[in-house]
Amino acid sequence: MQNDADVMAHDRAERAFPFGRPGAPLGPPPEYARLRADQPLSKVSLWDGSTAWIATRWEDVRTVLGSPFFSVDPCRPGYPSVSPARAVQARSRQAFINMDDPDHARFRRMLTKDFMQKRMSDLRPMVRQFVDELIDRMIEQGPPLDFVEHFSQPLPSMVISALLGVPYEDHARLGEWSTTRNDHTAAPEVVQDAVRKMEAHLGRIVAQKEADPGDGRDMLSRLVIEQIHPGHVTREEVMRIASLLYSAGHGTTGSQIGLGTLSLLMNPAQRAELDADPSLLAGAVEEMLRFHTIAHFNSARVATADVTIGGQLIRAGEGVYPLIFAANRDPDVFPQPDTFDIHRNPQEHVAFAYGIHQCLGQPLARLELHTVFSMLFKRLPGLRLAVPVESLAFNSTSQVYRLEALPVAW
Repeated sequence: MQNDADVMAHDRAERAFPFGRPGAPLGPPPEYARLRADQPLSKVSLWDGSTAWIATRWEDVRTVLGSPFFSVDPCRPGYPSVSPARAVQARSRQAFINMDDPDHARFRRMLTKDFMQKRMSDLRPMVRQFVDELIDRMIEQGPPLDFVEHFSQPLPSMVISALLGVPYEDHARLGEWSTTRNDHTAAPEVVQDAVRKMEAHLGRIVAQKEADPGDGRDMLSRLVIEQIHPGHVTREEVMRIASLLYSAGHGTTGSQIGLGTLSLLMNPAQRAELDADPSLLAGAVEEMLRFHTIAHFNSARVATADVTIGGQLIRAGEGVYPLIFAANRDPDVFPQPDTFDIHRNPQEHVAFAYGIHQCLGQPLARLELHTVFSMLFKRLPGLRLAVPVESLAFNSTSQVYRLEALPVAW
């Protein structure tokens, strides 16, 4: 018979965070549902022996993300991390995503115009052209091929390179550094080296634009003209913005395109409905975002004051993960949440987070997703998996959940 100490030790072992996804790579860790039902705000243990709270209910997650009493600053005592690599990566990323207001708001305002609807409308023909070009290359090579390598990975790199004004031929190096800096299992010194190399490379591009910004058509040139030259920001600050936006702009959307394609391949009846009725596209894209919630750990916070969330007191200095993936599978908000359903109304999802730190680039991500899924199956109506779905490999060791490869034929 176990004594109380044994039970408590066993419980702590079960609560080591992050949790895995055994046997259900498209589903959340099963602990999320259990904790949501029994203890929606729970303490977990982290790699360094510290503890943090995790929130698993949609309501609590939104409350934390929208509260002014939680900080995103990774240098604050108590800020949680899921691995040594993530701790280094978060502290090294001195960009607005890891700043609290008013600094966060100041930098975010500088970038807002690049993601407004008019700018997205201007970009739409270019994105369509990129999609067509990549599909042309797929057809030229012929099946089978890896959809991740030949489509879902290069498309967002092409788009974010054009938006920022970064040469696309740099994408291989930038993509490798970005992947490394977001790998939770990498050695901290490897992460630091990737950060240094990526920022040095982008810093040289910014310096070139300082010397000749041209007409300011791309984002970095515009920031040089409007922000660096008048002395509002430094080259280093713009370089960090570029590093952040490149990483966010290619890894996340690439993963979502791959997983969204997989969802439609696994649900042929819904794919047929979408082909027959294009008006379903907007809801289908939102369901992809909700169902996959690829930025599965992108919500670390630390309390700056004692605050009660969902009846639970969280003290100043305690770390919190408002788990957006758990929130997006909350059955009180999304009936049958583990079912992919393009007919649901998923507008309340938090795949882009919530509050002042919700994803700045979400209009661009939606533009790319809408363009891809309005064109992909029309150009390749016979697109299908080339391997059993059970053989697909998924990567959960990164800040962004993704498919390692997606072999397809047509």
